[in-house]
Amino acid sequence: MAPIHTILHPTDFSDRSRFALQMAAALARDYAARLVIVHVATPTPVVYGEGVVPVQPDDYKDELRSHLNTLQVEGGEIHAERLLVDGDPATEILRLAGEMNADLVVMGTHGRTGLSRLLMGSVAEQVVRRADCPVLTVKAFAPVVTQKANAQEARIPQGLVSAQEV
Repeated sequence: MAPIHTILHPTDFSDRSRFALQMAAALARDYAARLVIVHVATPTPVVYGEGVVPVQPDDYKDELRSHLNTLQVEGGEIHAERLLVDGDPATEILRLAGEMNADLVVMGTHGRTGLSRLLMGSVAEQVVRRADCPVLTVKAFAPVVTQKANAQEARIPQGLVSAQEV
């Protein structure tokens, strides 16, 4: 396998993105790689008569930056860089991956199919199709471990695996 020096993790702050971040952090730890977390803010245009004016609250970027900075990266030895950029998500992710010579992009996907994918588009699909580096898409949620789950696992015979999706 080719060496991995830089991992780019785009996030939309969803649960699937959080799980993808866990995967990206584990890979960054295992390969002693640089981890860059990015959120692409897409301005919401407001239509007035014949013109379109992008309107956002004054603290819009401050809230996004704060949310980005509160993302927890598992493993204390991993230093994650955090970026907040404006624009089209797929375009900006591809631009950043190229600029930083990313060896891998690890991102969550909602896994939409059919009409919902056609209507909403898929950032992950666009990145997979156009990226110059490998892209790992993560659809599953991270399992939540509770006391009840621990008690159930204690009763499972050795060799059997129990998985619970949230």
